[in-house]
Amino acid sequence: MKYKRLLVWFRNDLRLHDHAALFSAVEKAEEVIPVYCFDPRQFDSLSIGQKKTAGFRAQFLLESVLNLQDNLKSLGSNLIISSGLPENVIPILAKKYKVDAVYFTEEVTSEEKSVEAALEHSLYKDRIGTEAFWQSTLFHIDDLPFPVSQTPEVFTQFRKECEKLSKVRKTYPQPKKINTPDLSNDLHFKLPSWMQVEKVTDDRAAIKFEGGESAGMHRLKTYFWERDQLKIYKETRNGLLGEDYSSKFSAWLSLGCLSPRYIYEEVKLYEKERKKNQSTYWLIFELIWRDYFRFIAKKHGNNVFKLSGIKNYVDNWVRNEKLFQKWAEGNTGIPFIDANMRELNATGFMSNRGRQNVASFLVNDLNIDWRWGAEYFESLLIDYDVCSNWGNWMYVAGVGNDPRENRYFNILKQANNYDRKGAYIRHWIPELAEIPGFDIHQPFDLSTKELKEFGVSLGSTYPHPMVKLPKSFL
Repeated sequence: MKYKRLLVWFRNDLRLHDHAALFSAVEKAEEVIPVYCFDPRQFDSLSIGQKKTAGFRAQFLLESVLNLQDNLKSLGSNLIISSGLPENVIPILAKKYKVDAVYFTEEVTSEEKSVEAALEHSLYKDRIGTEAFWQSTLFHIDDLPFPVSQTPEVFTQFRKECEKLSKVRKTYPQPKKINTPDLSNDLHFKLPSWMQVEKVTDDRAAIKFEGGESAGMHRLKTYFWERDQLKIYKETRNGLLGEDYSSKFSAWLSLGCLSPRYIYEEVKLYEKERKKNQSTYWLIFELIWRDYFRFIAKKHGNNVFKLSGIKNYVDNWVRNEKLFQKWAEGNTGIPFIDANMRELNATGFMSNRGRQNVASFLVNDLNIDWRWGAEYFESLLIDYDVCSNWGNWMYVAGVGNDPRENRYFNILKQANNYDRKGAYIRHWIPELAEIPGFDIHQPFDLSTKELKEFGVSLGSTYPHPMVKLPKSFL
């Protein structure tokens, strides 16, 4: 069936390559109207007082939307950028342009699903059809070797079954041309007052993130093909400093600027043309983790946001705002924790190793409600992904999918393993920079005389430690 006109509503799928909804619309319709809508609810305040989408995240999102518009223009199309509730904005545009149906990407968590339902209800009343497409994961939901309701609770089982019984579908080609009617009356977008954007300007940032499909593609090309870093990914992925210790694809994956299937195909090409080893497999392994958290979120629904998590277990959490604020500001007096939190606050990014440690410290050492930590990450992380973020926080808090009970990260052991000489601490906590070697991780064990020699005064130039850390780690 050939349609006269279809509307494609872009969400967390801000790309032209491997885009099921867009590809299908171009194939089925004479004309396609691309639309993006900034939803004010995504900029509301969280329970901890932070905005859901704070400045760095908002900037990356804006850049990604504008890049999508530019890329659509290069194909003879354009992008209507609007603001407001999508379930109100989209039907108005759909009626105005007399579209036959609205195509969009399906999401899994409750807020996004409620918007989908409200939109479909509104369009149904206007006799306008809808079609939702699944395209956020490596493995398509219809290709899983089990119903979503029976997704294994342990990652290893999920991975092994998917690897054995499922195949990754081929990517959709990017359209060569998109026919779009005159949209000039709806192209006058003004940034809404409730959307505050902020560009990262800290020179210490590991990488200068730029939003959009073009920047994502450039990052992949640089990391894989120009710098040849994929072959050592497994060895370097737990690093803390520099642009290439990890792929950094997560930011572009979070908004769909990069397709996980496209990354998969590039890995396979790299294996064929350059090298196949544990590192090349490990990048795919991490994409499977991302899939896993998405299907777990779909399986368990709102339980992933509850204090008791998916294990229905409630520990004796506390809600101490003063302690939480010290953690959030990077003023705990534990250098390895503070350096990571200061990096997050200054750049909107933190390494995977850092995330595990600061999360463990908040929930295990401070006993703070883990959801506060998850919300803080939601607000600041440029690469925030709802399923991965909340899934990982549940995991560390012991209310998620971790098969081990009471997983605890020994902070000093972690520091010894990943920052033995203290380079990361010196990078982010300059007031401790003069302390030599591993001592920089434990200034609280130095005498007042020693600290004075290094220009440090606990309680003045650097905080006293909030907790006493276990020492036995060597």
